[in-house]
Order: sequence, then structure tokens, then C-alpha cells
Amino acid sequence: MFNKIFSGLVLVSTLVLSFVAHAAGNDNEIDKTNPYALVEAVSQKTFARFNQDKQLIADNPDHLKVIVTEELMPYIDYKYASYKVLGQYLRDTTKDERARFVEAFRGYLISTYAQAFTEYTDQTVEFSPAKDFTGEKMVNVNVRIIDKGRPDISLQFKARRLKDGTWKAFDLVAEGVSLLSSKKSEITNLVRQKGIEPVIEMLIERTATHIDLSTSEQAN
Repeated sequence: MFNKIFSGLVLVSTLVLSFVAHAAGNDNEIDKTNPYALVEAVSQKTFARFNQDKQLIADNPDHLKVIVTEELMPYIDYKYASYKVLGQYLRDTTKDERARFVEAFRGYLISTYAQAFTEYTDQTVEFSPAKDFTGEKMVNVNVRIIDKGRPDISLQFKARRLKDGTWKAFDLVAEGVSLLSSKKSEITNLVRQKGIEPVIEMLIERTATHIDLSTSEQAN
């Protein structure tokens, strides 16, 4: 049940970062000081790259990992997300363990988002109007996924302000369910039962899994 929920959340978050109607250019044109503009601009860049590299993806599905790494991850605060996932067990880890866990979790996110890209169809996304975020440390970017013939999906993309004033996304809440909170339940249970090392190894193994395009083909 957990894996099904998590896969659904990842797919939704991938859609959010992939389908918007606003144009955006290269990285220098992305306003990282505005969380609302950031999410929309990164979305357009990712979508454009996805279409541009369709043949490369067909020839080698693992190329989706390259797209996620280059287009999405620079704007995802995976270190903060990693620490949130570890929760109370963070203080029990060494500096080396934390560093390796963060890197393993980053790889796992890349692989998971890349697999979610194989579910792409023609959904559209509507963003709620941006709010004044002056003085805010965290904001929610409200989004609605519209898929013909299916109920709309409401979600919030959570972003946090960094010390330099820029913003990065770190979590997605879909229909009241937080992706990080869901993942935290699995990770903390495994850490409690087996320790941090087996969890790091598990994440590395999952990261190495090849992208399977047949999953989406069977679903269509």
C-alpha cells in the first residue's frame, strides 16, 4: 500500500514539475528568489527537455535519470529532505553516515522521479495565484492537476527559503498526504530495525534499478 501511495505522489510531483503553460529560458533566467516563479520555470524547462530528448529516451530509458539530474535536482533541497526523512535518528548518525545517506537518498529520488516520467500523458496544470511571501521562510505553491475523464488532483508543492535568499522545493503534499512524511515512515522503521548502513545500501540498490518503459506502456 505504501509503495502504491508513494508512486502516486511521485507521479503527481513529476507532473507538477513538467507541465505548465508559462515559458522559461535557461538557468540564468529562472528567478530563484521567487518560489512561485521558480516552480513554473523549472517545470517548463523540464518539459522542454523531455520532448527534446524523446529519441534518446526511447533508445536508452535511463537517459531520464540524466534529465532529472540536470533539470530538476538543482532546485530540489534533497539534503534538507534527507534530514527530514531521518527524523529523530539524524542525531544518532556520524558526519560520514549523514553525508552518505544524503547522497544515497539523492540518487534514489533521481531514479524514482525518472521512473515516474514514464507515466507522462497529456495532463494540464493550473497554478493558484502567487501570494506575498515577504518575510516567509516556507511557502506552499498550490496546484491543480487536470486530467480529462478523471477527478482533478489538488496538491501543494512546499518550498523553503535558503540563507542566501533563494528558494528550493523539498516536499509535495497531494490530497493531504506528504511525500516526505510517507517516506519517513518507511526509512525510520528500517533504521530502527537494521541501522543506517543497510538503509543506505538499500537506497543505492534502488537507485541502480534501470528505468522500465514497459510499465507505462502496459498501463496505457
